[in-house]
Amino acid sequence: MTRRQVDGRVRRKEWERVARGVCDAGVVRPGTVGEGFDLARRRTACLGPLRHPGTAAVSVGALVLHGVHGAPTRFVAEVAAVKAAPRRGDERVRVRRVLVPSPEEVDGILVAPVVDSLALAVPALTRLEAVAMIDSARHQGLVDDAGVRRARTLATGRRGARRSHAWWALSDARAESPAESWARITCGDAGVPPDAVQLRVVRADGRVVARVDLAWILPDGGVLLTEIDGRDVHSTPGALLADRRRQNRIDARCTVVRRFTGAEARDGTAARELARELDGAGWVPTPVPPGHSSCIERAGLVPDSWR
Repeated sequence: MTRRQVDGRVRRKEWERVARGVCDAGVVRPGTVGEGFDLARRRTACLGPLRHPGTAAVSVGALVLHGVHGAPTRFVAEVAAVKAAPRRGDERVRVRRVLVPSPEEVDGILVAPVVDSLALAVPALTRLEAVAMIDSARHQGLVDDAGVRRARTLATGRRGARRSHAWWALSDARAESPAESWARITCGDAGVPPDAVQLRVVRADGRVVARVDLAWILPDGGVLLTEIDGRDVHSTPGALLADRRRQNRIDARCTVVRRFTGAEARDGTAARELARELDGAGWVPTPVPPGHSSCIERAGLVPDSWR
């Protein structure tokens, strides 16, 4: 297209000039609130390499392009040179003084590897954001335990590395969403760390009827089961019906079911309410051993080999 054609579309508000040399054609429209947040994150992540051709996205933007969840909705696009070359950043894109000798390509865009990106991102994030992103990368198999240890080592000496040093150990690869990560961490802060994450719930015949996000073993042998609901995933009529049926399957004499939103998980509301309930029940930590499930027809845990 000619510059005149591009300028005409920008002038008519058909396109938006995001940065020098970069326009947003507005072709993709989010269908839900969650999709809107994800689109905003990807839009920012793509901006850096588009604004500075030949560079690779790094830090939070690179993780977003890799498919890692839990990033803040708003962040500054960051890039680094694949080869040593002078680059000048601006208010929309930050140029990092690091080299990316082995960039990877995601959807046609150069990005730094997950390990290197975690090392740059974690010290600059909040604790909840950082742990959620580490959880997501591990859960999706984008990084293994050795990779997390390497990222932690690479982060040493960077601004924010000291305050974030202990965050790496808070990660749990079983978390299936950022909201679950937030709930687990805030419950730990409230003094009630979950006894189990992704606990399987079975019937007396051994049939698995559900897996719940977080669980606590109560002194009377019952189990407090907690689900963290995402806004979009659980808001459609079909999802609400499925949630109701699922809750009916796990709500029984030996179980207590509680549900919270992702926002309540993040701001600590869920943790405070659960702490009050658990304190009132006289709960004491009872970590669930591997290979055990909760039976809704029998108090206490049962081994997976039990039928």
